[in-house]
Order: sequence, then C-alpha cells, then structure tokens
Amino acid sequence: MTVSLYEIQPAGRHAAVPTGSLFRRVYAPRACDALAYSMATYAMPLVVLATTGSASLTGLAFALEWIPRVAAFGFAGDLVDRSGAAIVCFLASLTRALLVAGAAVVLVMLPRGTAETATVMALAAVTGALTQFSFIANEAVGAIVGRRIEGRSHKVQPVLIGIDQTATLVGPALGGVLLLTGPTRMLACLSVLSFLSAGLALQTPPTPLRAARQGGQGRRGGMREGWRTLRSLPSLRRLVAGLACSNLALGLLQSAGPVLVEDHFGRSPAAVGTLWSVAAAATLVAVTCCRFALDRLGLWGVGVISATVASAACLAVPAAPSYLGYTALVALFMAADGGLTVVLRTLRSLIIPPAAFGTTLSLTILLLLLPFPVAGILLAVTPPPYLTDVIGACAVLQAVTLLVTFVRLRNDPVLRATADPAHSGG
Repeated sequence: MTVSLYEIQPAGRHAAVPTGSLFRRVYAPRACDALAYSMATYAMPLVVLATTGSASLTGLAFALEWIPRVAAFGFAGDLVDRSGAAIVCFLASLTRALLVAGAAVVLVMLPRGTAETATVMALAAVTGALTQFSFIANEAVGAIVGRRIEGRSHKVQPVLIGIDQTATLVGPALGGVLLLTGPTRMLACLSVLSFLSAGLALQTPPTPLRAARQGGQGRRGGMREGWRTLRSLPSLRRLVAGLACSNLALGLLQSAGPVLVEDHFGRSPAAVGTLWSVAAAATLVAVTCCRFALDRLGLWGVGVISATVASAACLAVPAAPSYLGYTALVALFMAADGGLTVVLRTLRSLIIPPAAFGTTLSLTILLLLLPFPVAGILLAVTPPPYLTDVIGACAVLQAVTLLVTFVRLRNDPVLRATADPAHSGG
C-alpha cells in the first residue's frame, strides 16, 4: 500500500529543527498570519455589508473572495516547493499589508456609491488570493516541522490548529468591534497584522525544495504532481472527497452569517464577530480534547465522532429559535469540524512526501475550498425567506457524504497505521 511513505524524510540541512526554536520560528509567525487570515476571511464580508447594505452583494463578495483563493492554489503550492515557504509568506504578507493600507486611505476619500462598492469588492478578491499564498507557506512549514521533531505528528498539529482557532476567536470579534467605527480602522488593523506577519516570516525554518531535489522536473510537475501523489494515497483521497462536500454547508453558514444574524435575528455586526469567536472557542476546546483522544481512539474514531456531531448540529441549524440557539449550534458544528481538521491535517502531514508537499497540499486545499465560492453564489441567488431551506438541504448532503466517507474508511490500513505509535513518529 502507501504506508512506506512514512519513511520519507527530509535530508541534509532540512533534517531537523531545534525544539527550542519552535515558538520563535514556527508558532509566532503562524499566530500572526492566522490572525490576519481570520480577519480577512470573516470580517471582509462584514465590510461589504456595512458599505453596501446588500445581502446579495455580501454573498457575491464572499464568492469573489474565495474564487481567487481557489485559482491561486496551484501556483502557490508550486512556488513554495520551488522557492521555500519563508519568502512566499513574506512577499504575500507584505503585498497584502500595502494593498489593505492603500484601500483604507482610498475609502476615506471616496464618497458612498459605486466606486466605494467596487473598491471593497476588489479588495475582498485580492486579499483572498494573497492570504492563500501565506497560508500554504505556513501550512507547509508546520507539516514538515511536525515530521522533524521527536514525538508524534498529532502532538504538533493540534498546537498549530489551536493557534489557528485562537486567532479565529480573536479575529472576528476584533473586526466586528472595529467595524462599528467604520471600515477604515478594521482595515488599518489588518494592514498592521500583515506587516508583522511579513517580518516574522523571515524567522521560519527552511522547507525541502523540489527543484533542488528533483532537478528541472520540479518546474514542470506543478499540479500534475499533486494529482499523482493524491491518487497514490487512497485514505487521504477519500477523506478529502468527504470533507469537500461537508464544506459546502460550512461555507454557507459562514457566508450567510451576517445576513442571518443582522436581518433574521436583528443583531449588530459585533454580534456576528461574537458568534464566530464563540465558535472558535468551542473549536479550541475540541482540538485540545482531540490531542488526547487520538491516543485512545485513533484517527478513525475521532473522525467518526466529529462527523456525527457536525452532521447533527448542521441539521438543527435551520430550526434555531433565537440568536443564542443559532450561536450554540454553529459553535457545536465548528467544534466538530475542528476534530475533522485534526484528522485531516495529521494524516496529511504524515503521508505526503516532503518534496511534493506544497503541490499536494495545494491540491487538497483546493478541493476542500471549491465549495466556498459555490456557497457564496448560493447565498447571492437565494431569496432571504428560503435561506434556511437551502441550509437544511446542504446539511442533509453533508450528513450523507460524511457517513459514506467514514464507512469506506473503517478498515483502511493507513488510518490504522497512523493510530499505531510505531508509525506516527517524526
């Protein structure tokens, strides 16, 4: 099968990262970029809604934010494999910082109207693409470092996911509060975070370079190499397929959040940030629990429990009677989704060959994120009275696909191997 991929390790100067430098060289850069990522992802639709006052334009902006992200994956992964994660993260963060700062100034000068709307829509699209470059780079660093240090990968991945979720806890609430004073301050904060992310990116450890290890073939491989690698890993292929369908429900909840909270429940933009911060806190607790549950239940056990909880919560969302009930169900859904993320990232970091990690990572994330622009388009074309019906239909689809996925993975030898300490070391 493919269990032999566990033995593939970086060589030479890439062979180890001193554990004492993990905070400075891995966790700190990851934390700063993750906070910028969460603000760009969750607060940008709020900026559009605050600027335009249109639910349809908010959905369209969500789609425009994710379409460039999807389009950037192939190039971003290939660039990380060829040039290294540090330089990619530095350039993406620096460019994002400059563009967001410029947009903040422009919005102050522009009158309300078409020009202001066009500016925030374009900003959502550009920041989406740049954010994915830095995300791919940081994810590659985290996965490679997880292999190099002593101990099992599932002890590293929950820390990284915990950083992401802590940033998601702070980012939406911070963006929502700043947005109460206008979009300029929120954009200024995002610009500062991006500048910090660019500076910290220079501290990240080196990653294996495909061009250095495979000669000129690295320049021609690109996404085809990612497809080749993914096809050789059946457990990862099946898990990605199931979670991609599940992400349609997640994307719809994310894109429809401002509309439901403000229009259906009559709350303020700050309440939208509070919703996602509560969800991030629940996810952080779930990820911490998964760190210990993996030792007892293995990847499949944690995955099937998370899938069951996520499906049940999503099916109940359309019937939420109040803002508090809606917040509780979304938080439960996101917590379970965090467990699924631990399973996916642990499996992904263990079995993808290091020199092809960028391209394969890009492909898997591309497949996982394709539903997000679809969700934005669904929101844009769905009349508000039918929005809960569409969410319910997506919840049914999610429940069925996750059931099929984990039934197929029940006896998968790779998931059994990753639960075995003998196979999970760096």
